Amino acid sequence: MSVAVIYTRAQNALNAPSVRAEVHISNGLPAFAIVGMPETAVKESKDRVRAAIINSGFEFPNRKITVNLSPADLPKEGGRYDLPIALGVLSASGQLDTSRLKETDVVGELALTGELRPIAGLLPTAIQSMQLSRALILPYQESDEVSFLEYDAFFTAETLRDVVYYLNDQEGNVALMPPKEFTKERVMEWRDFAEVRGQHFAKRALEIAAAGGHNILLMGPPGTGKTMLASRFSGILPEMNREEAVESAMIASISRQGFNAEDYGVRPFRAPHHTASSVALVGGG
Repeated sequence: MSVAVIYTRAQNALNAPSVRAEVHISNGLPAFAIVGMPETAVKESKDRVRAAIINSGFEFPNRKITVNLSPADLPKEGGRYDLPIALGVLSASGQLDTSRLKETDVVGELALTGELRPIAGLLPTAIQSMQLSRALILPYQESDEVSFLEYDAFFTAETLRDVVYYLNDQEGNVALMPPKEFTKERVMEWRDFAEVRGQHFAKRALEIAAAGGHNILLMGPPGTGKTMLASRFSGILPEMNREEAVESAMIASISRQGFNAEDYGVRPFRAPHHTASSVALVGGG
């Protein structure tokens, strides 16, 4: 068929709206165009996709290729669309059977060799696919990031060739990733609240704030123990419920630091510099 549709997901803060990667191949001078509000990294994917397909041992069609990332009014960012675009090109050129992808989302950046590379903000995508009971094919490097989710339809792959062989019912190294069971037994990185000597009034205030879920403001001259107390505050807070833990994990996933599965359910401690502006505190300049 000359038209193929592959389903993927965009990244929009903590949301992961569905995106259709529609690939059309027609007669005409060889060209490769991507439409649908793609930013620079998405536009550059055509070069990565072409090289990945050729280096994976498949034929890149020497025809006019048009890729539409729908909906067109949703901005598309990052390299997460490389794999769905490549699969769409192979399907539209008759080299891939996509019948198994009707209920599957696909994300992943491609190296020029055809190897899958991790993407930023995978966790919101995985959670959205899970909530809609859809399977998800993702890069193998990010298996740990979604391992705490209780879902049995996450598939990991190492290369584009593995995904294509798997979908064509050939031998492809695509693994179904079972969910892991996490225990609470881990060494906490924060300092122990019991180490604080003195500071009775401040400790009492922190205990009341932790028990009642209140905000607290520590004020005083430098060197009186404000940061020391705040760094130990996480140790006396109650455990996160599942909603809080998932939201915290998603925020970490879209951040530059990324998400570590071992930190799931652990309340994070952040210490912005005292000169940070109100805009910087919420992620601005």
